[in-house]
Amino acid sequence: MSGTRSGERTRTTRGEPISAEPRINERIRVPEVRLVGPNGEQVGIVRIEDALRLAAEADLDLVEVAPMAKPPVCKLMDYGKFKYESALKAREDRKKQVNTVIKEMKLRPKIDAHDYETKKGHVVRFLKAGDKVKITIMFRGREQSRPELGFRLLKKLADDVVDYGFVEYSPKQDGRNMIMVLGPTKKKADAMAEAQAEKDEAKATRRAASFDEAYDDTAESVDTTVETVEETVEETVEQAVAETVVEDVVEETAAQA
Repeated sequence: MSGTRSGERTRTTRGEPISAEPRINERIRVPEVRLVGPNGEQVGIVRIEDALRLAAEADLDLVEVAPMAKPPVCKLMDYGKFKYESALKAREDRKKQVNTVIKEMKLRPKIDAHDYETKKGHVVRFLKAGDKVKITIMFRGREQSRPELGFRLLKKLADDVVDYGFVEYSPKQDGRNMIMVLGPTKKKADAMAEAQAEKDEAKATRRAASFDEAYDDTAESVDTTVETVEETVEETVEQAVAETVVEDVVEETAAQA
């Protein structure tokens, strides 16, 4: 059981105490409660003394889950375990939250072909990851009088990456720059799931390759061992035959003598 502590309290600017956690056990000061069992079964309305006795007998806590109800609703549970599992769930939920990220790519209106392909590759990578991309065309000097150069470049880029993204914010002049925003065709969560699946598949492939390599090494080692044993057996047989021949010759020689 968690004891009789009711959890920490905070205070408002006016000084009134506000409970940050539900009241538990002896901190529940009402004459009767609507009791819910540890598995969600409805016990009914009971005196607070009886509810506390049932909690003690089950080695559980009496937790007030609906203080505004008439009478308040209380549940039998292991409050320490409940808090721990709730914290774990909250952490997992935070991990699963998808944060929208806006990447940025800057280009010049007269960018050469090689640099353009490099920049386009980065844009494709961002879009495949499920991120938005802000494309900024930077004009300098006399280039500011040729906004059509930036517009054509942005249109070309949008057409080149149409399989991965779409124009979410059309090209617009912003001072010396022209801006366009591309949105991914895949949702961030889907892109993350796909990337994780690819990682898992690559990991499984590496593991299978490692297993095959280990199997081949083991098979080769077994073959070598078998060959060694066969050679040893042959040498032993040959030696035994030779010793038998020598013994026969010695016996014949002794007999003749």
